[in-house]
Amino acid sequence: MTISAANPSPLIVSFGEMLIDFVPDVAGVSLAESGGFLKAPGGAPANVACAITKLGGTSAFIGKFGDDEFGHMLVDILKKNGVKSEGVCFDKQARTALAFVTLKKNGEREFMFYRNPSADMLLKESELNMDLIKQAKIFHYGSISLISEPCRSAHIAAMKAAKAAGILLSYDPNVRLPLWPSPEAAREGIKSIWNEADFIKVSDDEVEFLTQGDASKEEVVLSLWHDGLKLLIVTDGGKGCRYFTKNFKGKVDGFSVKTLDTTGAGDAFVGALLVSIAKDTSIFQNEGKLKEALTFANACGAICTTQKGAIPALPSTNDALALIKSNPN
Repeated sequence: MTISAANPSPLIVSFGEMLIDFVPDVAGVSLAESGGFLKAPGGAPANVACAITKLGGTSAFIGKFGDDEFGHMLVDILKKNGVKSEGVCFDKQARTALAFVTLKKNGEREFMFYRNPSADMLLKESELNMDLIKQAKIFHYGSISLISEPCRSAHIAAMKAAKAAGILLSYDPNVRLPLWPSPEAAREGIKSIWNEADFIKVSDDEVEFLTQGDASKEEVVLSLWHDGLKLLIVTDGGKGCRYFTKNFKGKVDGFSVKTLDTTGAGDAFVGALLVSIAKDTSIFQNEGKLKEALTFANACGAICTTQKGAIPALPSTNDALALIKSNPN
């Protein structure tokens, strides 16, 4: 898809954290056993912003970084990926967040975070670029920015401003339990803004955590539905995803690929879906268009698992279309 300057794609603003992931250079070893680490940019909202531009969409990132080498490196990565950075600010006192990620043999991950407090947690409402937010078609966020003040208040204020301006709100909770004081606090914090969103994407594991029920059961998933929702998506890893709207529901199969690292797969999926929604909001009412968009999003998520790291592994539109073409259903 080619986008001309005369007809730019609608802006998607992604709000939250960006950090450095240190990933062991060998899969299947503990952090203590690892001989070396690869430095990779991470943070779900930033990954989503980069996924969008890689697919020809327009995105901006809003968040705070330490005024340190890692912070400036991350903002440079956003710029190199074509993400608008007018919503970025720096903190002279606090450091940019770090995470050490253990890659298990199957490519799944465990996290150990260094952020006490990191700069992203210190974003204040007064530092928000409200003009940028109000230009968006979609405002996307996670839940990590809800964990502590002042970032929580900034998050709520940004969300309210977007909602008041008629902007679609997109929520991917991205549960990271080690960052919350307790599982109960995580559940409560994540659900505290649940009913504001127009679109929510959760993984099957997150459904189980939030409901304490069986994610394969439809009634359990639908306990997460609220009347203001236009679309609820449950991702089921390699199996694909399930979708629920006011008028229809169903599932879309995933793609079989050789998984190396699942980091960023959900973000690649969300970025792809947001690009489709930004271009055509009739997706919420048109099941055929939605299934097509979800097939594309599944392909993007699958491709992202075939390489290490999140942003370097994000696919282009042609990559995704090639995978779809090679897997006719």
